[in-house]
Amino acid sequence: MAEICLALEGVQKKYGDNHALRGVTHTMQGGKIHALIGKNGSGKSTLIKVIAGVTQPTQGGIELDGVRLPSMTPHDALQAGIVTVHQELSLIPELSVAENIYLGRMPKKSGFIQWGSLNDKAQQLLQDMGVDDIDVTQPVSALSVGKQQVVEIAKAMSFNPKVLQLDEPTSALAKKEVDKLFLLLNRLKARGVLLIYVSHRLSEIMEIADEIMVLRDGEWVGCITQRDITPKKMVDMMFGEIDEFHRKDQRPFESEVVLEVRHLFRSHLLRDVSFQLHKGEVLGIAGMLGSGRTELLRSVIGADGMDGGEIIVRGQRVKHPSPQTMHRLGVGYTSEDRKHTGLVQMLSCHANLCLAGLKKMGRWGWISHRREAPHVKKQIDGLQIKVGHSAKPVSSLSGGNQQKIVVGNWLNIEPRVIMFDEPSRGVDVQAKQQIYKTIWELSKTGLAAIVVSTELEELPAVCDRILVLQNGRLTQEFRGDVTPKALYEACMANQAG
Repeated sequence: MAEICLALEGVQKKYGDNHALRGVTHTMQGGKIHALIGKNGSGKSTLIKVIAGVTQPTQGGIELDGVRLPSMTPHDALQAGIVTVHQELSLIPELSVAENIYLGRMPKKSGFIQWGSLNDKAQQLLQDMGVDDIDVTQPVSALSVGKQQVVEIAKAMSFNPKVLQLDEPTSALAKKEVDKLFLLLNRLKARGVLLIYVSHRLSEIMEIADEIMVLRDGEWVGCITQRDITPKKMVDMMFGEIDEFHRKDQRPFESEVVLEVRHLFRSHLLRDVSFQLHKGEVLGIAGMLGSGRTELLRSVIGADGMDGGEIIVRGQRVKHPSPQTMHRLGVGYTSEDRKHTGLVQMLSCHANLCLAGLKKMGRWGWISHRREAPHVKKQIDGLQIKVGHSAKPVSSLSGGNQQKIVVGNWLNIEPRVIMFDEPSRGVDVQAKQQIYKTIWELSKTGLAAIVVSTELEELPAVCDRILVLQNGRLTQEFRGDVTPKALYEACMANQAG
């Protein structure tokens, strides 16, 4: 493959008076992984969409291998060899893995789809990627979010791209799956493919990137090469000087048990899980993809059934857990999939911040914008949510600000217990600090929290205690200081494969 060259020439994008991009100029070469970083609202997603042909620049343009690509559409981008894996999944849940990968390009003979050939092609593609635990005939809806992300990447790979853009590709992947992805990206790099990689995980960028491109408020800040990359340099370029991310002061949490899980069992997913959560405690759940972390939280909140065990809230046994019952008992839950289960995309930011607390905010069964407004303002100010105006649809916000809306919605019910499934997914360093500092401050008032995160390096900085979940069983417990390396080793020990 001849060396690929992608040139950005004064790319500008305006929405009214707002500059999403301000004259970005840079040249990228094939056979390299070019990381793109910046805080929420910096213009990363806009630049990715311009290169993908989804968004037309107001000014400037793009050249690929010396050929200008004017007024490009997504179809034009595909034809030119530019393929993008966007942050939000674009799969069709009801179709099979193979159908999703080759949608619109399925092998046919005499007008009939050749299902055997289709499945063989999809299976071979996944095997080439080092993925051997996904059945290509099953519907995508049966897969976890992490495995759906793998299918999305496989779909992109099926186009044999010259330029591959990945927007937060590891946000739903655990360390083992990230390692597999990195092996694949390095194989593509060796073949001369030009990779553009967007992530908020600075540690993985240091591991995978050949160069780092930085945007701040739509402006090009600069580019640093792999040999010059340091965490401090990256953060300084993204934000300027900010406070260090520190663990809260170690303190003994109160002895009062606010939530207890006894011998929870769910066929093939959870096996004899028991633990206690104390008033004011921040409890972490660590584990690899498929360990049962999300399934555990969904069983506790009553979103999914359980085959055995007990849930006890403040000494009261909950006979038939359901989201409504747990809500009444003061237990909140933020899901890992904010787009589909955490937010109502067509509603305003104001409405999304009030969904969980409507009964609390209402009076005699009546609700009003006036009564809701103080609660909305409290969360927007406290979490520093950048909304412009709360009447805007929540779909107009960046991923990080949407995540803050999810958290703020549940904080508005003033819960006694709140369970966070991937609260920092797709969120930049600054937003993570705001979310976790909010959890810490609330824990001082007695709020108990459970935090699940695939970024295991975060948990020691956030939690008073960490439980390790493996294949549906709790295997270890850490109190006090523990290194991310020790956590990774504990989660990987005795892992199948």
